[in-house]
Amino acid sequence: MPDLYIASIYDLDARALRARGIRGLIVDLDNTLVPWHGSETDEALRGWIRRLRDAGIEPCIVSNARSRRVEAVARQLDIPSVPWAAKPRRRAFRRAMERLGVNPAETAVLGDQLFTDILGAKRLGLYTILVVPVSQREMWWTRQVRRLERRVLAWMKRRGLLTGPVGGGGGAR
Repeated sequence: MPDLYIASIYDLDARALRARGIRGLIVDLDNTLVPWHGSETDEALRGWIRRLRDAGIEPCIVSNARSRRVEAVARQLDIPSVPWAAKPRRRAFRRAMERLGVNPAETAVLGDQLFTDILGAKRLGLYTILVVPVSQREMWWTRQVRRLERRVLAWMKRRGLLTGPVGGGGGAR
């Protein structure tokens, strides 16, 4: 279960995250920062990265996608990356924390998938933020997993375990 559920990365309150002791933010690529298979960034995204840094939070992309595209986006944003992550395995999350120089208590993970981003982060005890995907376009396998994900999220909401997605601070209880 995510600790926070938001509609957009732009709804993330970086200062509130920093007040929680977070210094490193591991961020998914596809359908979190850019649409699936996208590799172009825009000024809004670059501004969001600047706001994170201004709040004292360093980001790192961790993606199951191929190296070339992940690294191209990371270069545009001037942040480190860990491609071919094999999430929800823990190794890539550990590598990102190492690159950022943070420990688990200082790390949050932001992603659009419950069974890769959130599950992988929870296996290490990290603070987790689920975001609504920026696009409906996805790999065929992800579309299948989304069916189960929707059912699990609906179950969490019915039980009062999850609120949102909302902007500006909603989330799991």
